[in-house]
Amino acid sequence: MKIGFIGTGVMGTGIIRNLLKGNEINIYTRTKYKAEPLINEGAHWVESPMELVDGVETIISMVGYPQDVEEVYFGDNGIFQADVKNKILVDMTTSTPTLAKRIGEEAHRKDALALDASVSGGDIGAKNGTLTVMAGGDQEAFEKLADVFDQISQRKHLFGGFGTGQHAKMANQIMIAGTMTGLTEMLVYAKAANLNLPDVLATLQSGGADNWSMNTYVPRILVGDYTPGFFAKHFLKDLRIALDEAEKMNLDLPATKLATKLYEELVETKKLGNDGTQALVKLWW
Repeated sequence: MKIGFIGTGVMGTGIIRNLLKGNEINIYTRTKYKAEPLINEGAHWVESPMELVDGVETIISMVGYPQDVEEVYFGDNGIFQADVKNKILVDMTTSTPTLAKRIGEEAHRKDALALDASVSGGDIGAKNGTLTVMAGGDQEAFEKLADVFDQISQRKHLFGGFGTGQHAKMANQIMIAGTMTGLTEMLVYAKAANLNLPDVLATLQSGGADNWSMNTYVPRILVGDYTPGFFAKHFLKDLRIALDEAEKMNLDLPATKLATKLYEELVETKKLGNDGTQALVKLWW
């Protein structure tokens, strides 16, 4: 398949490398030098999202924030400035359900198909092709991209209409918020009790406390590795979206509010938003 991909961050790079196995990939990112390793591996560079549309069947975007998504699709050089008829538009950014619906509706007006298809699994999942895809939008598009999703993920699911993939991702991020605060306070407590931290990790991995976040991030913390598998600043963005959507549904999520407050301190007070989510432990250490 001929695929256009917008965004070559930590996650996007891993996904593109997997898609290069058997597909022709055109790429765009705002800073070209960040894409040079992928260009050297066979991806083709284009100058704008609008230019990316020409000559591909599917366009996938994975950028940082909802405002970036809006610019990519609706900006002066955006996707919708080109002829998208009969193409499939897929936004993998964790964004808002409202924007996902807007993109889907505009795609239909222009005779295109669309999906909001957020993913979970971090840098390791992107690298190994073991992500989880949470999609909303056109079933026809989902079915046509089944093989593409299988290249990058171990599980894919279509939840319903436009925006439902984003809602599923919010549910995912709410769960992760709890595991990140739990693993952080576990380490803080165990260290204060003078326990051997590698032994604590090995023990918890064999019991009821076992979870993906702990297995992925605690080994990094123990060697002082705070490089981002997922940026803390992006996680804060996700939690704020989750709380905003919860408010619209008249839900109070006190644990998620507390996690958001802690990540606000990490990102905005301590200015550590470019660290990985595991850097939450720096509020204590």
